Amino acid sequence: MDPTSHYDSVVEAWGELMGDDLHYGYFASEDENLADATAALTQLLVKLAQPSANEQVLDIGCGTGNAACVMAQNRGCSVTGISPSQACINSATRRAQAFGLDHKAVFQIGDGTAPNFADESFDLVWIMESSHLMENKAALLAESARVLKPGGRLVLCDIISRRKLSLAEVIEHRDPFLLLMEVFGRAKMETLDFYRDHLQAAGMASITLRDISAQTRPTFAHWRRNADSFAGTLQGNFDSLALEQFNRSCEVLEQFWDKDILGYGLISAHKPYPG
Repeated sequence: MDPTSHYDSVVEAWGELMGDDLHYGYFASEDENLADATAALTQLLVKLAQPSANEQVLDIGCGTGNAACVMAQNRGCSVTGISPSQACINSATRRAQAFGLDHKAVFQIGDGTAPNFADESFDLVWIMESSHLMENKAALLAESARVLKPGGRLVLCDIISRRKLSLAEVIEHRDPFLLLMEVFGRAKMETLDFYRDHLQAAGMASITLRDISAQTRPTFAHWRRNADSFAGTLQGNFDSLALEQFNRSCEVLEQFWDKDILGYGLISAHKPYPG
C-alpha cells in the first residue's frame, strides 16, 4: 500500500495511539506527559523557524493541522498546508474552523516533491515529520528552496538514519523493517548528512543539524501505553492483530534507536539573497 492510502486508513486510530498531534514527542524527562512532549517538539520547531506576523508559511505534510494553527494563532502568520491525504486535509480544515482560523490556515491536497506554487511564494517552509514518507527527498528539498523568497527559512524534523547499514545488517534486520512498513507505511529514512548535502545543492545556506534521538526515544513507551489503554475501543482498521503489530513495532523502534540505526533529527536552513 502506498503511504497516502495507508495514512488515510489508519489516521483516526493513530490519533488514539499517538496523541492528537500525530508526531513524536520531545521529552525533558521520560515520565513527561505525551501531549506536553508533542507540544514541546512543535514549539522547538517554532522557536527555530521564528514565524512572524504577515509572513506566508508553507506547511508540507500538514498532518492534523495543529502546527499550522499554532503558528497562525500565536504568531499571526498565514499558513498554507498541503498533504496527499484527504483524511488529513479534512481533519486540519475542521481544526482551523473550530479555532476560527480558517482565514489564516488553509489546507489543500498537494505533493511536497512537486508543490504547485510559484517561485519565491513563501517566507518559511515547514516540514514536520513528513519527509520520511517521500521517496524523492532531493526533489522535496529543491522545491522547498524554489518556493522560498530570498532570506526565507526552512525547518524540518523527522526520523533519520543514524548511519549507513552494511549488507549483513540489512539482511539481519529485514523482518523488523518489514514490520515497520506494515504498520507505518512505506518509508525511506536518510542521514542528517544527506539532508545537508541536498540543501547545499539546492542553494540553501546557514544549515544547522541537530540529533534529538535521545529526547524522542520515550515516545515509544507512551505509544504502547496508549495502545494498552485503548485496546477495547479501537475498531475498523485497527483490529487485535494490527494492535499487536503496533506494539511490536514500538519495540523495534526502541531497539533501532538503541543500536544507532534510526533516530530523529532537526534541521534548519535559509535561502541567501542573490549577489
